[in-house]
Amino acid sequence: MRLTEFQELMHTEFGEARGDALLNDHAILALGSRTGAAAIEAGVDPREVWRALCAEFDVPRSRW
Repeated sequence: MRLTEFQELMHTEFGEARGDALLNDHAILALGSRTGAAAIEAGVDPREVWRALCAEFDVPRSRW
């Protein structure tokens, strides 16, 4: 998944401000308690970050 697609999904699902805050501030358990931004910077595919955030915030699977 491209980073631009990931950002679009985040903003569509959570809103721009909340999506950006979640990416930069929320520690994702499934990614070793790293933030999404830290995980992506470390080389994790944005698709994995997206799925982990969706799972933590109970986003319906149809939107993953």
